[in-house]
Amino acid sequence: MSINVTIFSMQLWKFRRKIHTSWLIAVFSLAMVVGVFAVQFVPQTIFAPVAWLAVALVCMGWALWRRAAYVLPVVVLAGSLLGLWRGSVLATQVEVYAHVMGRTAEVRGKVVEDTDVGSAGEVNMRLGSIAINGHEVAGRVWVNLAGKQDIKRGDIVTVKGKVSEGFGNYAASMYRTKLVDWQRPNPGDVARRVRDWFADKIRLAIHEPQASLGLGYLLGQKRALPPELQDALVVTGLTHVVVASGYNLTILVRLARRLFARVSKYLSTLSATTMILGFMAITGASPSMARAGLVSGLSLAAWYYGRKFHPLVLLPFAAAVTVMIDPSYAWNDLGWELSFAAFAGVMILAPLLQRYFYGNAEPGTVRQILGETISAQVMTLPILVMAFGAMSNVAIIANLLVLPLVPLAMLLTFVAGVAVLVAPWSAAWVGQPAEWVLTYVTSVIAYFANLPWAQVEVQIGVWQVVAAYVVIVVACVYMWRATGYSLRGENVVK
Repeated sequence: MSINVTIFSMQLWKFRRKIHTSWLIAVFSLAMVVGVFAVQFVPQTIFAPVAWLAVALVCMGWALWRRAAYVLPVVVLAGSLLGLWRGSVLATQVEVYAHVMGRTAEVRGKVVEDTDVGSAGEVNMRLGSIAINGHEVAGRVWVNLAGKQDIKRGDIVTVKGKVSEGFGNYAASMYRTKLVDWQRPNPGDVARRVRDWFADKIRLAIHEPQASLGLGYLLGQKRALPPELQDALVVTGLTHVVVASGYNLTILVRLARRLFARVSKYLSTLSATTMILGFMAITGASPSMARAGLVSGLSLAAWYYGRKFHPLVLLPFAAAVTVMIDPSYAWNDLGWELSFAAFAGVMILAPLLQRYFYGNAEPGTVRQILGETISAQVMTLPILVMAFGAMSNVAIIANLLVLPLVPLAMLLTFVAGVAVLVAPWSAAWVGQPAEWVLTYVTSVIAYFANLPWAQVEVQIGVWQVVAAYVVIVVACVYMWRATGYSLRGENVVK
């Protein structure tokens, strides 16, 4: 009898033991993301009332007060309800698009990202702050505009055309529309104006396509790349280094922090924060950039105050914040999904692989780049294969040959632009170092992209993707238990 009482007491203690607040927040954030995602499969009118928000906040408040193991189901419930409420609110707001589907409508909106040119010379735009036939509505609309127009990010456009079903995180799409009105506010998007002005100076010093590649590295201007170079980057798995994403931002933040770290911690943090905000303003708040800026900012704050963010806390928290701002990210936004998958690869899988295979030895530059590249590729591969039906066979070696030179290419491209500003007469030779490095990169990209076996077609479904991530998670748990390695020290700010 006494043995049974002892066992019962031990079980009761496990349920009553305290849990750190950060882990409760992690569970709450993960449940919130799942709740937002689940909105696609439930009637939106059920969870749209604000009463669900109140219930979620009360439940989470009580859980944070108790902080015991037995409150975990309440935390999951609170996060799920909050996610369902936030997603339902947006889903209810975008229901208005159903009334104009298949009909001709006049749509007015602000161009929220850089435009790109289609194969027939048409302009592709992504509009926010939408008004349909004079009535303001939520959501974003993807617009294909017939004819060439010099439309920039930040412009206000009005188009007329047939409204079609949306895709990704777009509530609707419109093809072959007619331009009704076009306004460029003054001063409008100042950061975009400064970026374009500086990009023009760089093009005076560096020839194409190297100039566009350098601008992709430095400013995240992927849509300025020639179509053939964009296709080659996809085949070689190198698109991530010319998209405004965490890789580019991490390089800039680490540089800014290290330049001023010996002067003072405050100045180092201030310079890195300025770099984060400036880069986000220049590139625009795309899903990947929003994630990168948030993760970098939180990691920088933790470093400044002498704290550490566990990746398993930071990852769901950042995801929850982004989907609370825009729930459509969780409804099939490929960029958002790949961004978090790559982050998990670099911050979780890569260090576990290093510790499992090499022990306590600190990785050198080549081994670190190789480990992070393989990990990011492994974590994003299931999503990419399901989305595009193809897999790159040369991504790892191409990344290994290119990634070490990206920081140098960014620096030399920046120096070339500044030199042209200071001494325009030097444009003929000041860009040569950057052009040499970028020529090497484009040669590597072209060589591997043209290999007949560079890419192979593979078709998988949702269940195969789920199975792949189950295997990855099991492997991570095994390596963690085998090495006893603590991920708490992993930080994008080093």
